[in-house]
Amino acid sequence: MTASSITPSATRRPRAQRSLERGSTRETLVRCGVAICSERGFQVTGIEEILRLADVPKGSFYHYFPSKRDFGLAVIDSYADYFARKLQRILDDQNMSPLGRLHEFVEQAQLGMERYEFRRGCLIGNLGQELASLNDEFRQRLENVLLRWQQQTAACLQQAQSAGEISTDANTNELAEFFWIGWEGAILRAKLTRNKEPMSLFARYFFERIAL
Repeated sequence: MTASSITPSATRRPRAQRSLERGSTRETLVRCGVAICSERGFQVTGIEEILRLADVPKGSFYHYFPSKRDFGLAVIDSYADYFARKLQRILDDQNMSPLGRLHEFVEQAQLGMERYEFRRGCLIGNLGQELASLNDEFRQRLENVLLRWQQQTAACLQQAQSAGEISTDANTNELAEFFWIGWEGAILRAKLTRNKEPMSLFARYFFERIAL
């Protein structure tokens, strides 16, 4: 086959394949951003570091994200969606009682912290401490994520109430809010102590407080 006989379609990747590759590269960048920001934070994380970890050519970043700010928001949204799905999978597990599901979530979270030697925490909690006073757009996005998780937890606690596991007088929305306020603090302390004891301590007192 001569060069002149090669058709344009033979020299170009199919449009669907090109689109998939663009999507895969963007997802890889976001995934690497989640990993680094969970451990080190957003402001100190450089774009070149993300590109190096993702094995993406230098200069490609702005092809996928207009700015580091847009990248940060994408990282938040990606982590929020992933975690909401994980949380829902546990809290909807009909093989356990409602409070048993919340216990399971706590156990899995502790195992996850141990897996990374307590160097990674909750991305939302980390960025909340880092960015809430600096950027209102980030602050509101992060607060909305926590409210979403809080609503999922409140729904589980309402089921626990219906199952007779907690008092009918309990305010499940307030309990869910209290859980996430304390849980995020326990995760931060676990990173400082490099062990799960702060998480275990908070969980033990929380469950003792609400159980009949």
